[in-house]
Amino acid sequence: DLMTEKEIRELTKRLRAAGMLQGRKSYRAIVEETGLSSATVARVAKWLNSPEGGYRRVLARLAHHKLSQSRRGLS
Repeated sequence: DLMTEKEIRELTKRLRAAGMLQGRKSYRAIVEETGLSSATVARVAKWLNSPEGGYRRVLARLAHHKLSQSRRGLS
């Protein structure tokens, strides 16, 4: 397999934090809701704003996927 269950859970938390950062949630709220450390949230914020845009790209694809599912009645 590509990732362990623990790695998948951690990535899920980081993606959730990235979405919350885009939604202008405070670091404190993100830490409380995800269980991530403030240092991890800060790293996610840095990566979210990086020129490569990996987090933004993933979040955009997830949003597109959710929209497609809702249009087909699969949500």
